[in-house]
Amino acid sequence: MFIKGVVKKDKVTKNLTKRLKLGDIALIAHKDLDEIAATSLVEKKVKAIINTEPTISGKYPNQGPIILLESGIPIYEVSDSEIFHHIEEGEVIEIENGKMFCGDEVLGSCQLLDKEKIENLLNKGYENLERELDKFIENTLEYAKKEKGLVTGKVDVPNIKTKIKGKHVLVVVRGKGFKRDLAAIQSYISEVDPIMIGVDGGGDALLEIGYTPDIVIGDMDSVSDKCLKATKEIVVHAYPNGEAPGLDRVKSLGIEPVVFPAPGTSEDIALLLAFSNNADLIVAVGTHSNMIDFLEKGRKGMASTFLVRLKVGSKLIDAKGVNQLYKAHFKLKYVLGLCLAALIPILVITLMYPPMQEFLKLIKIRLRIMFGL
Repeated sequence: MFIKGVVKKDKVTKNLTKRLKLGDIALIAHKDLDEIAATSLVEKKVKAIINTEPTISGKYPNQGPIILLESGIPIYEVSDSEIFHHIEEGEVIEIENGKMFCGDEVLGSCQLLDKEKIENLLNKGYENLERELDKFIENTLEYAKKEKGLVTGKVDVPNIKTKIKGKHVLVVVRGKGFKRDLAAIQSYISEVDPIMIGVDGGGDALLEIGYTPDIVIGDMDSVSDKCLKATKEIVVHAYPNGEAPGLDRVKSLGIEPVVFPAPGTSEDIALLLAFSNNADLIVAVGTHSNMIDFLEKGRKGMASTFLVRLKVGSKLIDAKGVNQLYKAHFKLKYVLGLCLAALIPILVITLMYPPMQEFLKLIKIRLRIMFGL
């Protein structure tokens, strides 16, 4: 296999995807490539992936490599991580017979991650899942004890300008299947007009489908300046000690945000914010809700998510998978029914038209003559 293209590189894949163009070669350092990162690379229609970390280590069955494989995007792995620094962004490189070239210079060796290798590593990940589950449960329980203030009311929820009381709230996270689920609830959004909260990049997801977020909440590491400027209210997620890494960035845009110090993830405190402001119903899109989701996020437990969902209770509806639960398809019998219903009034009006009545009388007479009636 021969591949040639312009290299774009970044150790943070979600930052890289913002710069990628059709036909680029993506140079990443992403261990256990997750589904969301893989999907974003597929959407950019890259020519190939070069990874300086194990794309699938076998720790757990991450689905990113399968997505790339099914999309026809080859994955190459290199054993020498220093290659990441040797290859400059914007260089045109060639990959052929397990070697990488820049002009006449050999940059190093690479190995194609084919279907057989991916499936073997996935099987190893499934075999290892029980051990990972034990560690995951232990971590969740340990941190649940430390973060129980999320349920007991010891976390102070800041005052916000957005009026949520008695309204539906839509919380959007750029998680697995968020685009499909957003598309599936378009009619709900149009009819109910909920308060819209974007969690970091979830704000951009709302902008992309034509909605302006009422609130963007998070540590501001994956939301665009455009979204921050357009959003009506910004809530910066801070550590429990008050340190807020995203605060300076927001203030540099001339925006005075609300700061929300709390343990846990930004999507958890988005749900907590909606609940504490007496939302009538909370609909979550793209949120992380299972062990694989959290392992792909690099988290070793889900204490805050467990506690917040325990508190929010019946007010929360998770839209994950709505597109699979309900799919609107036109069936042939419905189409024929609609056509028949449309033809009936046309037929009635036609039969009442005087020239048509005379024509039918002539047909009747002609038939009687032919058959001797």
